Amino acid sequence: MVKLDPTRMKDWQIAEAAEAGMQPISRIAGNLGLDLEKELLPYGHHIGKVDHLRVLERLASRPNGKYIDITAITPTPLGEGKTTTTLGLVDGLAKLGKRATGAIRQPSGGPTFNVKGGAAGGGLSQCIPLTDFNLGLTGDIDAINNANNLAMVALTSRIQHEANYSDARLAASNLKRLSIDPRNVAMRWTIDFSAQVLRNIIIGLGDKMDGYLMNSGFAITVSSEVMAILAVAKDIQDLRARMARIVVAYSTSGKPVTAGDLDVAGAMTALMHKAIYPNLLQTIEGNPVFVHAGPFANIAIGQSSIIADRLALKLSDYHVTESGFGADIGFEKFWNLKCRFSGLTPHAAVVVCTVRALKMHGGGPKVTPGAPLHSDYTGRNPALVERGVENLVAHIETVRKSGIVPVVCINHFATDDADEIAIIRRAAEAAGARVALSRHWAQGGEGARELAEAVVDACEQPSQFRFLYPMTMPLRERIQTIAKEVYGADGVSYTAAAEEKLKALEQDPETLAMGTCMVKTHLSISHDPARKGRPRGWTLPIRDFMVFRGAGFVVPVAGDVKLMPGTASNPAFRNIDIDTATGRVKGLF
Repeated sequence: MVKLDPTRMKDWQIAEAAEAGMQPISRIAGNLGLDLEKELLPYGHHIGKVDHLRVLERLASRPNGKYIDITAITPTPLGEGKTTTTLGLVDGLAKLGKRATGAIRQPSGGPTFNVKGGAAGGGLSQCIPLTDFNLGLTGDIDAINNANNLAMVALTSRIQHEANYSDARLAASNLKRLSIDPRNVAMRWTIDFSAQVLRNIIIGLGDKMDGYLMNSGFAITVSSEVMAILAVAKDIQDLRARMARIVVAYSTSGKPVTAGDLDVAGAMTALMHKAIYPNLLQTIEGNPVFVHAGPFANIAIGQSSIIADRLALKLSDYHVTESGFGADIGFEKFWNLKCRFSGLTPHAAVVVCTVRALKMHGGGPKVTPGAPLHSDYTGRNPALVERGVENLVAHIETVRKSGIVPVVCINHFATDDADEIAIIRRAAEAAGARVALSRHWAQGGEGARELAEAVVDACEQPSQFRFLYPMTMPLRERIQTIAKEVYGADGVSYTAAAEEKLKALEQDPETLAMGTCMVKTHLSISHDPARKGRPRGWTLPIRDFMVFRGAGFVVPVAGDVKLMPGTASNPAFRNIDIDTATGRVKGLF
């Protein structure tokens, strides 16, 4: 086997070399204790889905393993290695002789073909097979995309028919008039690329047989409520019930028009009937990784699924799950949404940080994807780190408010200086966190031993887990609590349109019982991506609300966040190609 050297090889080259020695998925599943005939659904030799309901029924009396969440500081646009750390920690725990599993999110085609690239980890801490993982896997995101867009087809065709048909003609088709307001559509079409040109479009051009002329638009697939439902659903029956509750539009009188009203929820669920099963893959070192649900915690829930976590906790002694972006976004939603929905109690949370990101928060030059890093990031500069650690401390304090033990992982880069690392250790320990330097990118599981030992120790501490707010707290107060206690804002302001929507939501007892899923930038603890470090003296501006009745969320939208990202001038797809001699994909990273 080729020696894997991350200092000389690109991630896709490492993955390609490692895949030559991959274990068959039947062996990975067998080592987990799965029934290969009844519980494993193979997709080729190296990928499978797992019938979680059969496993959970069979292992109902088995106690859960230890539950660990991976979060991070506020990242640079390059990311700080949460997925890499998740996989490295799984391999590190295995090196300690622990039965460990991981759960990560399926990558979106948006970043894969844009600037950030795929989401399989990096170096010697990757999920393989890389190409399948990054390019569609078993079709879950395609199923989500199709289910979402089928709801839009049902809506737009119904608007057209109601505009052109009499009540008698509708009744002949067994339809009742829903009086849908085409100016008040709650959903968007989806596509899993960063396609800014599709954010705002006009549809129905032509004559009346070409549809109803109206404004419309696209969002990226992983921001769809259907993805959120996959993340929180417990089984196919729950999925079906949630699909029916999705609000697709509103009537002219303001009444919600749901997927159930459009008689499309059943077909949407049929498109998702295989997506409900978690995907099973492996790390480079042959340890099990579940892949289920999607990314983008800034505009979605951004968590690996509840199903995957429940399944893995029955199959392992230590289960490591991943949340999107920093603790202000991904961990806050893990804490107050996912854990509340699942009923699971976590034992520890790992806050991933890098010297590079802390230098940025300390006033370092702008980090631009695709551009060379400034020498401040590749050379020694302890002063920048000293000023930037306040961002790390803010995230440690957020984790501690949950009662979960924080473990800071210093994700090591070859350019890191010993004095810079010492500054991080002192600040993190003073803030009440355990600290571990981890070299999993360069050394795999062996390089994650210190981190694994710190996590095992943290998991042995008594759990004092508590939510940030009770579900009885009014929505306005919840938003204020999150803004002050997690983001560090002085308060919250609302646009006139947002205030009007909030007042309506406050009068609706159904929405008062829903979770609160904030939308804001991931590039700052505040709403403003330009404000680095630990911003002070600011107010959180809420400009809109969305309601995901199927998922069970009210979604306050802060700042200028868009549900459809844009493609940059030098996107990753320019480097992706096929080796026509071997049929292998190259250039994924």
